Amino acid sequence: MTYLSSDLWWWPYLFILIAGWLSTDVWRFLGVALGGRMAEGADLLVLVRAVATALVAAVIGKLVIFPTGALGTTPLVLRVGAVAIGFAGYLISGKRMIVGIGLAEAVLCGGLLLGF
Repeated sequence: MTYLSSDLWWWPYLFILIAGWLSTDVWRFLGVALGGRMAEGADLLVLVRAVATALVAAVIGKLVIFPTGALGTTPLVLRVGAVAIGFAGYLISGKRMIVGIGLAEAVLCGGLLLGF
């Protein structure tokens, strides 16, 4: 069975739903089942956490350096400055994620309103 195997209007949506579910949720369930039995500091769990953190950092880096859409029209210095100020706010506030995100958004929006 393939993506183009049916002419029904709903088939592509069902195919994407099933393929998306199978490719992600199976691994999530395995992670919960196996991770619950492992010690917090187990080497394998530390490796998995490090890889997950690196993937998130890579996606954020790509969005900041090579954005698409409306974010792509903003200057690079404004995007990098917003990230840097947001990260500083995150650290200063005692690692409160909402503070870092809000501050970065405020800097980005403020820079756009000021015409950067």
